[in-house]
Amino acid sequence: MIKFGTDGWRAIIAKDYTFENLEILSQAIADYLKKTVKKKNKKVVIGYDRRFLSKEFAMTVSRVLAANKIKVVLSNRDIPTPAVSFHARYKKYDLGVMITASHNPAAFNGLKIKTSDGGAADKDVTDAVEKLLHKSKVRKIEQDEAKKKGLLVLADLTEIYVKFLKGFVDVKAIKKLKLKVLVDNMYGVGDNFVEQIIGKSKIKFDYLNNEINPSFGGIHPEPVASNLQKLIKSVKKGKYDFGVALDGDADRIALVDGKGNFINAQVIVPLLALHMVKNRKEKGGVGKTVVGSNVIDKVALDLGVACYETPVGFKYLSNLFKQNLICVGGEEAGGIGFKGYIPERDGSISFLLVLEMLIMEKKKFAILLNNFYQKYGHWHYWRSAIPVKSVRKSLNDLKLPKILMGKKVERVNKLDGIKLITKDTWLMFRKSGTEPIVRVYAESKSQKEAKSLVALGTKMIYAL
Repeated sequence: MIKFGTDGWRAIIAKDYTFENLEILSQAIADYLKKTVKKKNKKVVIGYDRRFLSKEFAMTVSRVLAANKIKVVLSNRDIPTPAVSFHARYKKYDLGVMITASHNPAAFNGLKIKTSDGGAADKDVTDAVEKLLHKSKVRKIEQDEAKKKGLLVLADLTEIYVKFLKGFVDVKAIKKLKLKVLVDNMYGVGDNFVEQIIGKSKIKFDYLNNEINPSFGGIHPEPVASNLQKLIKSVKKGKYDFGVALDGDADRIALVDGKGNFINAQVIVPLLALHMVKNRKEKGGVGKTVVGSNVIDKVALDLGVACYETPVGFKYLSNLFKQNLICVGGEEAGGIGFKGYIPERDGSISFLLVLEMLIMEKKKFAILLNNFYQKYGHWHYWRSAIPVKSVRKSLNDLKLPKILMGKKVERVNKLDGIKLITKDTWLMFRKSGTEPIVRVYAESKSQKEAKSLVALGTKMIYAL
């Protein structure tokens, strides 16, 4: 089965994610391009991550597109997803394709489509591709023949990506920071790009999980606290100023402070919103998904800019960037994007902007964080996952309470899933678009209450 979800098509390797299905999808992408792009010389840029057989899967896509007379530029190494988005936009490709399942477990692989403006393909594009599945016979060409005909070129896609990022932030100022930072690449493609961009400096970078390991060391390459225990312990033990985690395809970020406290995107997004508007003087609002923290609204209000709420999926935030409505937008899982770059998330640039924020604020990370909590409050976010097979009915059949742990439900938001909102807490239910699970989310000013809300929501799901 080939079906696009929140961000691309993802499936279990050797079950639905097979070479045969990937060829069928690649032919549909080729047919979509022939149908929608009228110029004669069409071209696509392709990248891949460090997952099992990703390189081979990328070559499979390349061979099918090349057989359809579409020129392919294929990365000569594993790279971050944002590098593909960057090339699609600034090198004027008709599409970008990235072989990755992002933060999914090791058994998965996937395919993301990036549009010519560097953003994630929206539903109109993916629906159009899906309608073309099995409509044409799959065309294939041998790798050597495709190269000989000039239809397939292997190239370094990191050089101009790194060069651009060097100009996006104040590297000269960042070099002056005296920091000790531990970077957890979660066996993904984050590598040492940030260190390359900064060059020789007073920052000491150390790394965890930077080798190739398609099993991801037995964890999901998703930057959430449960997967970052090694980073948390190592930051405390090594007396680092803070730790940074990048997900499997390096488009998401999480932080760990010097005391080993996990800092998710619900805090990083508003922090960087303050930096973008206050320090970089950017114009535009702040974008968040429906599972974004209340503190993002508070910061936007304090800055005097609009706060836009979207369904879950960065493609919706991408549209806000394309409309020039926001200068920063982020999702709860750690994907954050910025005005003036690409309408897409990038963990490395988020990391760079955190460093730039420290030098411009002239504060240590711990002090900056403490000041933020003092001004905006300490909100606690929690979530859990329930296998779809354990959910017997539709979420629409949920019996919605009028009271949540003694607090009146003031509003029900059905923008994407079901979100029950009280004066200072919320509880949400949503079927994932990337994994066969139902997620239960909650936020409160108390960690205990946030966990209790998730526990209550989990009971409600099992009671369906």
